[in-house]
Amino acid sequence: MGVDPGTQIMGYALIEVRGQRVDVLRYDVINLKPLGTNHAVKLKRIFDRMLELIDEFLPDELAIEAPFFGVNVQSMLKLGRAQGVAIAAALSRQIPYVEYAPTKVKQSVTGSGSATKEHVAHMLRQTLSLPPIEKASTFLDATDALAVALCHHYQKGNNVKAGGASWGKFLSENPDRLAASTTAKKASAKKPA
Repeated sequence: MGVDPGTQIMGYALIEVRGQRVDVLRYDVINLKPLGTNHAVKLKRIFDRMLELIDEFLPDELAIEAPFFGVNVQSMLKLGRAQGVAIAAALSRQIPYVEYAPTKVKQSVTGSGSATKEHVAHMLRQTLSLPPIEKASTFLDATDALAVALCHHYQKGNNVKAGGASWGKFLSENPDRLAASTTAKKASAKKPA
């Protein structure tokens, strides 16, 4: 199970791995915006929904994105609490967890630690043969969670590198993915900040 923690929108994804085959079971978001500004109510919703998902899918492990260090300390603290509650839900069901830095997740999925959310979503669509990705920003939180789950799968030695191949070799054998990656990167670079 992969989680992209948030205090407004929290992404989650569940994948099933059988050998080298990765099937996406579900990826979606927990929308916390309707709960207003009461942080305690949001934390309870995260905990309850995480338990529901864990009880439904029975994941073996939780992979969660580590909070990044931002300028706003209060936002960072709230994000850390949201992450902690998701981890606590997993631990309450004896599910181990591992954290990944955002740059590690992006690097493992796109080959670049500075990739945009859109680029991550595009590469996931290519890698996992997903239907076209919606443009809604909330959906990008779901694909970020899917990237966390896939990153964990890769870190366990289950990617093309495990067979002695490299990212470069993979792209050379799949030129359409290199072209798609380059096009997405150029398009995101042209967007104003």
